[in-house]
Amino acid sequence: MKFLHSMIRVSDPEATVAFFQLLGLEERRRMENEQGKFTLIFLGVPGDEGGEVELTYNWGEEGYAGGRNFGHLAYQVDDIYETCQRLADNGVTINRPPRDGHMAFVRSPDNISIELLQKGERKAPAEPWASMPNTGEW
Repeated sequence: MKFLHSMIRVSDPEATVAFFQLLGLEERRRMENEQGKFTLIFLGVPGDEGGEVELTYNWGEEGYAGGRNFGHLAYQVDDIYETCQRLADNGVTINRPPRDGHMAFVRSPDNISIELLQKGERKAPAEPWASMPNTGEW
């Protein structure tokens, strides 16, 4: 398993990028999603290929209240189906099943969202995951 990133939602992406740059992080990549109306910005420590901070800007957002701006932790796993099955077998609800063989979301006991991403190429869709619906907010 490899820690990938921690995501926070931001209302002013340029001000937030400038803040993290003052801390010493660098912008590594930026993705605009016209259909979903959001921008993702990944920042990291220069020379350290470890975990990143993902800034998510939902276009038109004017502010977050009550800590809703913290998004999730992300981990890369060797086998997303095996990982989700192990979690489910131990009573963890799979909020967003790995229908696509690539991504799933679960929540910690304290309701922190955890994103699981398949290492390497996505796996072929497989049951029971392929037809399983989302069970809640991820």
